[in-house]
Amino acid sequence: MRDSSNGLSDRLIKRILDRFCLQILPSIHHKIKWLNVESSSMEPILLSTNYPNLYGLGIYHIEKETASRIFTEESPLIHIFQNQILSLVIDIVQRKDLSLAENGNVHIFTRILTKKIPNLKHFSLHCKRGTNQYNELILPLLHRMSNLEELDLYLSVHYEKRFIDGYDLKENIINHLLELKKFTFNIRSLLYLNDQIYLSSNEDIQHSFKDFYDHQVISYVDYFSNRKQGQCQIYSFPHHVQYYDYIINSLPDGIFEHVREISLFDERPFEHEFFLRIAKSFPLIETLSINNKQPQKNKFSQQSNDDDQHLSVIEYSHLTKLDLEEAHDDYAEQFLLDTKTCLPMKLDIEVDYEVLDTVTRNFTREATRINCSKLLYLCTPEEISIPMHFKDYLPYTKMFLNIVN
Repeated sequence: MRDSSNGLSDRLIKRILDRFCLQILPSIHHKIKWLNVESSSMEPILLSTNYPNLYGLGIYHIEKETASRIFTEESPLIHIFQNQILSLVIDIVQRKDLSLAENGNVHIFTRILTKKIPNLKHFSLHCKRGTNQYNELILPLLHRMSNLEELDLYLSVHYEKRFIDGYDLKENIINHLLELKKFTFNIRSLLYLNDQIYLSSNEDIQHSFKDFYDHQVISYVDYFSNRKQGQCQIYSFPHHVQYYDYIINSLPDGIFEHVREISLFDERPFEHEFFLRIAKSFPLIETLSINNKQPQKNKFSQQSNDDDQHLSVIEYSHLTKLDLEEAHDDYAEQFLLDTKTCLPMKLDIEVDYEVLDTVTRNFTREATRINCSKLLYLCTPEEISIPMHFKDYLPYTKMFLNIVN
């Protein structure tokens, strides 16, 4: 059961949850074999009745306080984890406004789970935000799962000396899990550049997987001089996770039919051809965010006042949310010009009002009118004064403030 985000009042949500826990679950408890729960509903759902046939549990968006209560010897839920659970999924989505040191979710999970689930056969750990405690916490956690048969990891790891590669996975994970039959992963490792004598290439990373006969492993390596960081992405193919973060220009070719949410980052500009590749590689994306401050270099020469350019128009049929808050103005133009992009109806866009005003030439530009008419929500960081003709140009758009606590 997942939290509602459609504007229902807390009181109504509580009434629905109470009815679900008090009436529905007790009548079907013996049929339930797998539960997916989120932080606010986890305890009432798991405590509402007995689940004699429950063997699988998915935990999503859990908070520190909830985790601290349920993964202790005193918790009435601990017998479920110790005696019944064979498959466990943990999906951690950490707050963007906290640093690595402040974000403690990975630490909480690894510290509490280390000795609690001896019968575990299948384990999935997804953490979209970065951790710098891979060696100290995540590896010891996995080493205690001696009977594990299936392992799935989605991690972003900050490292000081080297990238995580095939040698690391074999030595520190596979060799410790003797019963392991299936291992899928998507691991992004970040390396801080501190005058290293040798920097690994993608060929080095691929060579490290030469003994992975049962895996098709895709990798790519890049270095960012402004951030003084290197990035290595390794993943088993086919990619089965619904999100894919920090995609760069050198993304290898492939079709990612399961992915619904992606983020793009690079210190080199994203050109129109790159977005063509994105649309083809991720045909079902619903959420797209861009972090790139570099202007496009190949914007093509304008041939008329209406920006009639010979481009392949890119269509994003399933896109519902577009985040351009960390993007150069050119990317707002990339998505709003109807000669470059065809947006779906009812799109939620996060972009600075000033950028939108500039790209649309104070909401008068014909080449951006069609796509702007499809915008359902416009998120702005502050209250602004809008011109009278704004509503004619964006007839269905509702504006709201993006308030960060």
